[in-house]
Amino acid sequence: MSLSKFARAIAILCIAVSTSGCVRPLLAGSEGKRLLDEMSAIRIEPIPDRIGHYLGNELNFLLNGSRAEDQKYRLVIVLSQRIQTPIVDTVSGRATSATVLVDAEYRLKPIGSNNDIASGVAFTLMSYDRTSQRYSNIRAGKEAEVKAAKSLSEQIRMKLISDLSARP
Repeated sequence: MSLSKFARAIAILCIAVSTSGCVRPLLAGSEGKRLLDEMSAIRIEPIPDRIGHYLGNELNFLLNGSRAEDQKYRLVIVLSQRIQTPIVDTVSGRATSATVLVDAEYRLKPIGSNNDIASGVAFTLMSYDRTSQRYSNIRAGKEAEVKAAKSLSEQIRMKLISDLSARP
């Protein structure tokens, strides 16, 4: 190993050791238990449409199942969904693929109040192939919606954990 590679390795090791105490897991220890309790105290307001149903179920699962007896917060989500068909077969004139684009604007509010504790936007896109078979296209579109809902729920969960951990 040449001297410059050795010096670079030592520098990287020193940086890693000096910053190792700067990172702490969000869901560890007593603070993590408090965050998990806060997350399970969130009631998810009904979200319209099929993808809203999928998103509500995924969030309910990820937030440790809302407990009815000690809910403190309500989560209001507004979805915007569109489908794009970027590739069209020139012979048949049919789309050969489609992309589901979904934006979710969320607001976390205390129950009984309209003030926002946390708010933000999560977005995702899922592509799927289209064929000449109608049922296959419908099924593939639903699967893309399910995958989009899972992606959105994970994004929203992480953003909520971050926002709630910053609160005193």
